[in-house]
Amino acid sequence: MSDLIIFWHRRDLRLSDHVGLTAARKASSQIIGVFCLDPMILHREDIAASRVSYLIDCLQALQESYLNAGSQLLIFSGSPAKVIPNLAKTLQAQAVFWHQDVEPYAKSRDVDVAQALKEQGIRVETFWDQLLHSPAEIYTGNEKPYTVYTPFWKNWITKPKSESLSQIANLTGLSVAEQEIATQAGAIALPSAKDLGFVWDGAWLLPAGESAAIDQLEAFSSSAIFDYQEQRNFPAIDGTSRLSPALKFGTIGIRTVWAATLTAFEQTRSEESQKAIQTWQQELAWREFYQHALYHFPELANGPYRQQFNNFHWDENYDRFEAWCAGETGYPIVDAAMRQLNEIGWMHNRCRMIVASFLTKDLLINWQWGEKYFMQRLVDGDLASNNGGWQWSTSSGMDPKPLRIFNPITQSQKFDPEGEYIRQWVSELRSVDSEDLVTGKISPIERQSLGYPQPIVDHNLQQKEFKRRYQLCKGD
Repeated sequence: MSDLIIFWHRRDLRLSDHVGLTAARKASSQIIGVFCLDPMILHREDIAASRVSYLIDCLQALQESYLNAGSQLLIFSGSPAKVIPNLAKTLQAQAVFWHQDVEPYAKSRDVDVAQALKEQGIRVETFWDQLLHSPAEIYTGNEKPYTVYTPFWKNWITKPKSESLSQIANLTGLSVAEQEIATQAGAIALPSAKDLGFVWDGAWLLPAGESAAIDQLEAFSSSAIFDYQEQRNFPAIDGTSRLSPALKFGTIGIRTVWAATLTAFEQTRSEESQKAIQTWQQELAWREFYQHALYHFPELANGPYRQQFNNFHWDENYDRFEAWCAGETGYPIVDAAMRQLNEIGWMHNRCRMIVASFLTKDLLINWQWGEKYFMQRLVDGDLASNNGGWQWSTSSGMDPKPLRIFNPITQSQKFDPEGEYIRQWVSELRSVDSEDLVTGKISPIERQSLGYPQPIVDHNLQQKEFKRRYQLCKGD
């Protein structure tokens, strides 16, 4: 048997701060990367053209990184349960390494791949990489998974965090003859998103690839992180890290991200800045909380955590849903956010909460419609975070005080007081007076002249109706 180790990449598209590759490099210098374009993922109804396009660009960057390190990243298309074992057998690999995941499909798929490899006598090594703490590390005092964020955070923050790992280098790849064998086994040239049937012409929030992610982290952690507490809720301000696509695809390691927060903390003596840094650390913990939740409660992917919400009476109003999707609700902050999503495949986090609340609490439309639409558009679309965020906004999730209703007018006045964000994304409203813009008090005549719709619902009436239905589904 050769010394070859295959590393199967999924959401870890980088060579630095990489748990699995670091372990593989200790065992052998002959390592190749493999990525499998899985039709079970690419043909899902909730796939986004933006996300596929971003993935392809990340893979192109990773291929270049492998070449620079002396090896190759091979691309395949097909079921990983067939592709990976077949390639390992054909190349007589000694082992296949990969990182574990929290999503139900990934867990099931990985079991099938591991079983097929073991039947062939090929060693399997798996690791946790995308989390600072795996789902087995954080439990309540009763050895149960957490279902409330605050106690999770209090436990999580006390745990020692692993340090960032060095860049993988000096690899040995496949010989020319072995590359020909890999081609016969199904290796293909990296296709474009268009080749796969996806067209995306939008601009990226963050350029694809490892180097761009590192540059963005350095820029954020040397500047905006110190004002994060104050500026994170204002969508017109570039006050967030914008690293969500990088974290989704793993073009940056979470240990590298954490180390940057510690460095920033040490560089300031301001209590206000230190509090801002901790607030961003708490956002990283929210990401882990939702991933732990999905791992331990896979049924979240298909329904509400609070079972009584299965009895909630939602309106199946397709016209209102389409108006929400298109950013044509007549509520400027909601419409600005949805148009941002549609144009660049990303939305500010404050706005994600606003539009989710509006869909469920104002339009009384099932949160799963909105969850799916987000996944069909978001470049950073992640099942755990998206599902967790939607369930939190809907009041169906893991929240000790679930009944929250966002007033879109109040949210505009507080977080976009001059209407800068609204004007950026709702072009027909750019000439409207700021006070009228953020309060929504645009006259029917002006709305008509500008080609902007009347509000499709009355917020005050709709929130009362939501509360009535909420009490009914609770059985109170």
